Amino acid sequence: MSDPYPYNAALDLVDRHLDEGREAKPAFIDDTREISFGELATATRQVANVLDGLGIEREARVAVLMLDTVDWPAVFVGAMRTGVVPVALNTLLTTDQYKYMLSDSRSQVLFVSHALLQTVEPVLSDLPFLKHVIVVGGEADDHKSFETLMASASDAHEAADTSSDEVAFWLYSSGSTGQPKGVMHVHSSLMDTARTYGAGTLGISENDVCFSAAKFFFAYGLGNSLTFPLSVGATTVLLAGRPTPQAVQEKLHAHNATMFFGVPTLYAAMLADKVCTPETGSANLTKCISAGEALPAEVSAGWHKRFGVEIWDGIGSTEMLHIFLSNGPDCQKRGTTGKAVPGYDLRLVGENGEELPAGEIGELLVSGASCCNGYWNKRDKSRSTFEGAWARTGDKYIRDEDGFYQYCGRTDDMFKVSGIWVSPFEVESALVSHAAVLEAAVVAHEDDEGLVKPKAFVVLNDGYSGDGLFDELKDHVKTQAGPWKYPRWIEFLPDLPKTATGKIQRFKLRA
Repeated sequence: MSDPYPYNAALDLVDRHLDEGREAKPAFIDDTREISFGELATATRQVANVLDGLGIEREARVAVLMLDTVDWPAVFVGAMRTGVVPVALNTLLTTDQYKYMLSDSRSQVLFVSHALLQTVEPVLSDLPFLKHVIVVGGEADDHKSFETLMASASDAHEAADTSSDEVAFWLYSSGSTGQPKGVMHVHSSLMDTARTYGAGTLGISENDVCFSAAKFFFAYGLGNSLTFPLSVGATTVLLAGRPTPQAVQEKLHAHNATMFFGVPTLYAAMLADKVCTPETGSANLTKCISAGEALPAEVSAGWHKRFGVEIWDGIGSTEMLHIFLSNGPDCQKRGTTGKAVPGYDLRLVGENGEELPAGEIGELLVSGASCCNGYWNKRDKSRSTFEGAWARTGDKYIRDEDGFYQYCGRTDDMFKVSGIWVSPFEVESALVSHAAVLEAAVVAHEDDEGLVKPKAFVVLNDGYSGDGLFDELKDHVKTQAGPWKYPRWIEFLPDLPKTATGKIQRFKLRA
């Protein structure tokens, strides 16, 4: 597949299900509505015709700032269907951040959920490229109404003759520092992830019911809720609001989901909630997936003990579109991120670019067909991240003798104590294994003599106080991780600073 070929992702994801007899089967179920594969196909054609009717030309960008409802996949796939490029935006950002991304992407149309309109409204008049604002699920006021446009749109549409290598959609990276980067993916990328992780690791089938706490705008959530289910004709359950432990448990229970996709902080919070039990969840749950941050072994063990299901921890990225390194049915080792997903190649390299053997810490590089085209208008960043077929992940790993990769931290989070590398994640995992600790983050901090030592920030479980815990936690880390790795300082916080996708913002703690 090295040469481009005629291909439109919308046909693979949606239209073929009509030929395969799934027209009446539920495709998406949100908080109030359900849409079948036949209705989804119709909706994508109508969206394509809406964009054509507005004069939006092929390869132009349209922003999607929408909550997770059945309208989201219709808009996203409908835009790709007509050769227009949807730009998925995080629904949890600020007005200024939206101004930056709408200006950076030069989006000509903004699809926005009514509940989010007030956040972005103040800057709409400052965006010279923006021609139309389409409000979804509520009063449009001075803008266009999605429901009105769809009601008058034809349901007949011939998909654009796009190429497999043509840019199909953008995601914005959720980097922990600096402005987000527009990550450009091509039409073939979605099904590349479906063939590798979706089929090869998950083993997803049309009989599955999928629920992802991660939202559509997140690369992880896009695969979980759209790509993988649509690749086989499975059903997806959606939650528009925050994925609290109670809300997640209610969704799992109401729809008897077979696959659940979460993040480590959510799994830990559900374990800390006594209401979250097998009886209040899904009776059919067989597979649980984690990504976004490395999963502590203690959380994995606790989940298996309570629910009887292993969590398959993996790592992906916005640049690679989904998980490329993972535990799975034939390779599971708690406290590690598993092995390379078939279809991807991995390397660990040292500071001078030399390839490292097992047992040495290095930066992880990955190569695979789902890699993005690069960053929009970020030439220097593209050149430093992508080296031919290889992408630098910015993550430090160590590979053991059995071939399992263990996460050590981000390249800018690692530090040395007494000349020996310290993995923040290893210290954090040791802290989390203590009964009093819900979450922990570790950063480098200089003592009075200018020497770097670990400093920990800890969120306690309900019922625990920080009084008298410092020495106990310090000794616990010495026992679990090593005598030089214990935190010299511990600060107790009500919560940790995180990105909208759940990643801990350690740079804020370092400050």
